[in-house]
Amino acid sequence: MSSTATAKTQSSGPVLDWTAGHGPVTGALSATTGAFAIATTGAATAMPPAWALAVGAAGALGHTIAGLRVRNAGRTLATRAASWLVGAGWTTWAMTHGPLTWAALGSLATIGVGIGAATRSTNLYEEAREEEAIAAEQRQIAAELSAERRAIAAEWVERIQRICNITVRVLAVEMWPTNTGYSLDLEPQGGITYDRIAQYAVALSADAKLPHGCTAAATPGTHQGRTILDVTTVNVLGDDCPYPDDYGRLSILTGLPWGVRTNGEVVRAYLREQCALVVGPTGSGKTNMVHDILAGFARADDVLTWVIDLNAGSAGLPWVLPALNGELTSADGKAVRPGVDWLAGTYEEAMLMLDAALAIGLHRKRAYQDLLARANTDLLPISPRIPQIMLVIDEGAEILVSTDRQMKQLAKKILEVIRMLRAMGIRTVLTALGATGSVLGNLMIRREGKVRVALTGGETEGMDLSKMFPGRRGLRVEQAPYKGAGFMGTPESPAALFKAWRILPNQIREITAATSDRHPRLDDVSTKAAGPAYTRRWDAERTAWMRDLPDVEHSAGTEGVGEGLHLSALREQEQGPATPEDEMLARFRAEIDAQFATAPDPHTPTEQAPPAAPGGLNLSALRGEREQGPAWLPEVLEAIKVTGSDGMKPSAVAELVGKDRKTIRAALQAAVDRGQLAYRDNGPHSVYVHPDHA
Repeated sequence: MSSTATAKTQSSGPVLDWTAGHGPVTGALSATTGAFAIATTGAATAMPPAWALAVGAAGALGHTIAGLRVRNAGRTLATRAASWLVGAGWTTWAMTHGPLTWAALGSLATIGVGIGAATRSTNLYEEAREEEAIAAEQRQIAAELSAERRAIAAEWVERIQRICNITVRVLAVEMWPTNTGYSLDLEPQGGITYDRIAQYAVALSADAKLPHGCTAAATPGTHQGRTILDVTTVNVLGDDCPYPDDYGRLSILTGLPWGVRTNGEVVRAYLREQCALVVGPTGSGKTNMVHDILAGFARADDVLTWVIDLNAGSAGLPWVLPALNGELTSADGKAVRPGVDWLAGTYEEAMLMLDAALAIGLHRKRAYQDLLARANTDLLPISPRIPQIMLVIDEGAEILVSTDRQMKQLAKKILEVIRMLRAMGIRTVLTALGATGSVLGNLMIRREGKVRVALTGGETEGMDLSKMFPGRRGLRVEQAPYKGAGFMGTPESPAALFKAWRILPNQIREITAATSDRHPRLDDVSTKAAGPAYTRRWDAERTAWMRDLPDVEHSAGTEGVGEGLHLSALREQEQGPATPEDEMLARFRAEIDAQFATAPDPHTPTEQAPPAAPGGLNLSALRGEREQGPAWLPEVLEAIKVTGSDGMKPSAVAELVGKDRKTIRAALQAAVDRGQLAYRDNGPHSVYVHPDHA
């Protein structure tokens, strides 16, 4: 017979577990059959009946000792001892009078039923005793914990009464699972709201003698009459918090994790409709925070990330170059796509990107009307088939307030994207070096950028948290003096302390490889609208700036040159044709000569010498201000445009830019003369209106 057949034969029939313990039925059956077998054998072999009685007494004694060791109940000990003694007594009687009589068999069956019923009863009683012991232990723990909570509640009731002069009632105390603090559910008396307690956060923290980096922060409760007081007792901000190893799938619709609160809770950013603003001075961990944000976008299957970084594209290069250079491979051996869908490190590329974003948004509004109607919504349904485009603009807030001509063009298009394309799934994440009035003075940023992060790093200059998080009291830079630590607030979660994850370069490469097949493709409607500017974004000539490094030795001008004065004009004659940088400098000098009538370069041929500017010195800066208005005017024009047909009063404009009304009226009237604004005369209610709404 084969081994297979043998296995089948052995596996047939019921399977018995001979190591299992006896239950009430099997135990009674085992006891009665054993007693019957011994009685029959003893009667046939003339065994002395007293032996059976001695064995039964030994069994009763042994089970009693074992039961005492495991602390069984008295009724359990008595039942098991009685079972042994009754069985032994029946065996002794049966050996004397014969076990095969109807009286012997009937009495044995009766004994078996009695043993089974008694065993079942004692088992239930033992289970009940065990459950009661566990419950009593839990009640004791709860009582001890309740006593600790009552002590905490009484302590904070007294502290709030003494420092804030507010009477509160503590409804609950919740200990954090991370053992780093606790939360109190307070009910202030007399119609007091949470912000009254929040303004005393620093004093409460000091009175509670909390460690540095720990706070007592008051936030809204379940309704306006309740307050949640989060008390941190362990400083978790000072140590690095590594980025999680889980690179699982995310969605823009369910929120993207950006870090953790002091209680260990993950804080998420919901960016389907909101823009985000991240500020942080040099050394605060802002670049690391940008990589955290890009990691969340890369893990989402319904997001395409576009990055603008005019500082040599440094924010996006770690997400792009390893893939473009073929240094990464996916798990199935396929080529890896960049972790960023488009990277602009130059002004020209940034203009192409913003133009493409505007074209996509406007085309989506027309092309997806049927989809919006079927979904019965005015927000484009975002999915892997129609992904959201997230524009991450490093130091973008500085671009919006720059007075440079090129930066003004970029700023204009960025504001158009923010203002016009929310419904069509194009949002922005701007970063800035500080929370200053110039950065937060733009109405569009304040209105649309409700997801805000302030990485302080202990820097107090340029970190006005009251402007960054208006209405949120008790926030101080000194509470987060560590790199990567700061405050984060969203419409769903009030501003509070948080810690950004520390993401390392090798993790960026791992995330790029792990999420390559997860990145969505731009929908056909949007691709058609973006045109070649998008489809050819990875062409060699478009990405040459990522790889081409300057010849440091040549640019330093040290090769083959001795000590002493080194004239650039003579160097041009020695080294041949001028470089593009030299040509740009030559054009710049020519413009200066044309403006200020300076003397011509002695090495410039006569036919190339620029003509002297007639009329002497002409200050182009003053001429530009007369022709285009002051530097703050573009911001005012944009703010007036946003107000639509309602317009803005001169007093509102003066408050916006911080200038006196006389200066404002003169500048606005000059803008009217140039056709940039229209004036609606209505007495004390006169306003300036943008020509589009005049």
